[in-house]
Amino acid sequence: MSIPAPTREAPRASSKVPEITPYFWILKVLTTGMGETSSDFLVHHLNPVLAVLLAAGTFALALVVQLRVRRYLATTYWFAVLMVSVFGTMAADVLHVVLGVPYLVSTAFYAVILALIFFAWHRRERTLSIHSITGGSRELFYWATILATFALGTAGGDMTATTLGWGYFASGLLFAALIALPTFGRRWFGWSEVFAFWFAYVVTRPLGASFADWMGKPKSWGGLGWGEGVVSLGWGICILGFVAYLAGTRRDLERATLARSGETAGGVTGS
Repeated sequence: MSIPAPTREAPRASSKVPEITPYFWILKVLTTGMGETSSDFLVHHLNPVLAVLLAAGTFALALVVQLRVRRYLATTYWFAVLMVSVFGTMAADVLHVVLGVPYLVSTAFYAVILALIFFAWHRRERTLSIHSITGGSRELFYWATILATFALGTAGGDMTATTLGWGYFASGLLFAALIALPTFGRRWFGWSEVFAFWFAYVVTRPLGASFADWMGKPKSWGGLGWGEGVVSLGWGICILGFVAYLAGTRRDLERATLARSGETAGGVTGS
């Protein structure tokens, strides 16, 4: 999948987000899937209130650690993304399961929230490029956006699978097709790189969650019946493998950061 990242700006400090490579999109889909099934597993096997509090606390801790580091670290960043996925799933589910809000309404609600965050971010910083994320208010806007995209994607995926009755597998195929749109949009319709990136980013959430639900949900619900715990474990092992690889090779570091540190993408000091 060839989806361009937003135009780079020359940051004065080290970037706190990864280079947009195929590894980025693979890990993004994996974290969305694991977040979906892990959220369901925790809620079904623990007291729901305790599960939400546990997820909220771990998410807050992961975010604090991420905000305190001075540069991008694969382990810190992707743990924060994973916890956003878990907590964002619960936030979307609370509106539907606890408050009885239809998925169509919650999807529209989170879409408005995301639009407002984008508006406030751009009005203050004059850019939505993730290559400008070096800390401060831009990083806060970035993580608020990430949380909103996860909640929106969760609600949207559940809407197509349950409200529209398409099922998890068909929903996964739909979002797999949608994630290819930015490539054609950039080539044929002049989409900006920023819009193309964030469009794809939102779609990765229901894409990963739909296929993870298809694997984990009972056969009576249209799933494969593998169980949420098994799917969470399997996807989690894949995440650990990719993060360990990236932490060792540094292949997802911004080129500007590598140039300043005198390193190559393979983690070898330059001459």
